Amino acid sequence: MAREPREGGRGGRDRDREGDDLVDKLVTINRVAKVVKGGRRFAFAALVVVGDQKGRVGFGAGKAREVPEAIRKATDRAKRTMIRVPMKEGRTLHHDVAGHFGAGKVVLRSADAGTGIIAGGPMRAVFESLGINDVVAKSLGTRNPHNMVKATFAALERCASPRSVANRRGKKVSDILGRREAAVATEAAADV
Repeated sequence: MAREPREGGRGGRDRDREGDDLVDKLVTINRVAKVVKGGRRFAFAALVVVGDQKGRVGFGAGKAREVPEAIRKATDRAKRTMIRVPMKEGRTLHHDVAGHFGAGKVVLRSADAGTGIIAGGPMRAVFESLGINDVVAKSLGTRNPHNMVKATFAALERCASPRSVANRRGKKVSDILGRREAAVATEAAADV
């Protein structure tokens, strides 16, 4: 198998697989060494984000003696832990949300059309796999990719669509959003 060129920084590899329509992005690979009697034994830890670019995304970590095996394990774990995130018009979040994990804190903000993905490396991989096109995100407190990804997922799990909020509160979508926005939201939901 030929090696694919690496994109930017510490990873950035993404592969399209036929059949399951999932995109997996390699966030980071870490080489660790165990000192034994004969010298050092190296192992690799991989962090991978997997998504269908239509609102489902998951992440996983894997460790192994070889890089491809670590990536395979991480990808398998990511596929098992996928979550669904409601998106507004299929391109951004419905509302601003914050999340944290350990020392990692992230703030995710919905954005106007054409803004693009304004986010750091690990968060960018999550949004690209998720299929979000317009978002502004800021990471606070840590640069550790594992904590940044977990904090991003904690924030994404808190996202709710106006329809789910209305059902939970026993109201109509128009009561939650207002008349004009509700009409646009129902049209967008009908298109999906």
